Amino acid sequence: MLHALICTDKPGHLALRQENREAHLAHLRADPHVRQAGPFVNATGEMCGSLIIFETEDRAHVEAFAAADPYATAGLFEDVRIEAWNRVVSA
Repeated sequence: MLHALICTDKPGHLALRQENREAHLAHLRADPHVRQAGPFVNATGEMCGSLIIFETEDRAHVEAFAAADPYATAGLFEDVRIEAWNRVVSA
């Protein structure tokens, strides 16, 4: 099963994102269930959120990842959601 972790940054917090980016990337790389990940960008191309796709049956795993994410512990996110996702088309 796939889960999407969808995070929206607080407005005006790009500097906080940049300060914590390396720790966030290390957190991503350490998780064997992460299949895809990347930032959302706004109309000017600035990062403004995150999308992370996990392959795991265990929603609690995604919840624990989200809680321990350096972006989350730094207070970057305005909103965080986890959605079960069914891939229909793949490249």
